[in-house]
Amino acid sequence: MRRTALIMAGGKGERFWPKSRVTLPKQFLSFTDDGRTMIQLTVERISSLVNIEDVYIATNKNYKDLVKQQLPGLPEKNILCEPIGRNTAPCIGLGAVHISRQCEACGEEDATMIVLASDHLIKNNDIFIDTLRSGCEVAESGANLVTLGITPNYPETGYGYIKYNKDSKSGDAFEVEAFVEKPDLDTAKKYLAAGDYLWNSGMFVWKVSTILDCFRKFMPSTYDGLMKIKAAVGTPDEDTVLQEQFPTLESQSVDYGIMEKAENIFILPGIFGWDDVGSWLAVGRIKKNDENGNVIGGNVVAVNTQNCVIEGSGKLIATVGLRDMVVVDTEDAILISTKENAGEIKQVLAKLREQNKNQYL
Repeated sequence: MRRTALIMAGGKGERFWPKSRVTLPKQFLSFTDDGRTMIQLTVERISSLVNIEDVYIATNKNYKDLVKQQLPGLPEKNILCEPIGRNTAPCIGLGAVHISRQCEACGEEDATMIVLASDHLIKNNDIFIDTLRSGCEVAESGANLVTLGITPNYPETGYGYIKYNKDSKSGDAFEVEAFVEKPDLDTAKKYLAAGDYLWNSGMFVWKVSTILDCFRKFMPSTYDGLMKIKAAVGTPDEDTVLQEQFPTLESQSVDYGIMEKAENIFILPGIFGWDDVGSWLAVGRIKKNDENGNVIGGNVVAVNTQNCVIEGSGKLIATVGLRDMVVVDTEDAILISTKENAGEIKQVLAKLREQNKNQYL
């Protein structure tokens, strides 16, 4: 069975302001030492499993040129431009109908569909690919929905969790019992101690026919709109129908719209060194720390500075006596935050909008 991938790349990456901007969001930036951007790493990561002509990128229409520039080997028709953000379920549905249409054009009945985010980092790619292969095998063996969970190593309150049944398996995957919202700290500690909860990574594997059937069962109005979009793919009316139908689709996550309602859901524990790169704190995890626990890039002189993330640009940044801070310099803006408050950067953007300082967004 043909193996395909949908990579979701429409986000704005607001928690990485001021480097991530509306015109150049996080997925098109590099946060590693080799200079490759996050979306480039995502596509390269799966190249041994999915051919480039079977990779689809779902993104904002304003980012089409960025995708073409950073992924020159990707067929242009595989860049799926959402007219408006409608959460993950419509995004995945759009990818599914395009892949289904491609299968029909090639005389194929079905395809396996891997769904990934464009802004995750993986430390051990070999283990990751082996896990995806196992997921494909489970998905291809029946009408199964497969998700990749991350084995927790501390009580994280910022992720959703998935409870699984240790005694019920299909291949290497365990049967899912429940999807759980982000817990408080005490609950997260209980999940960690129980040993049968995994972090929800938002990565999935299924057959195209399986996920479309789930849309039909659990999100029927969205399914009807997706079928109208599918009928127009490859015709002169494709863009017109997309512009008309996509904004009418229910704005819903695939977790809530489908995964919490469906049957035959399985999870594969991931031990491949996953990071969702959710804020500037992630840079301290993925880049090399110096002897003082700092991650420093650019033109920086640090004196008596510990456990800081400092990203410079052209001008010199000098720090004295800083502890547990984030400092990010760009041409027109500087961010200075404690690590503890780094998750509140979106509030800065809200204030910029209130003050009509949209040139900084």
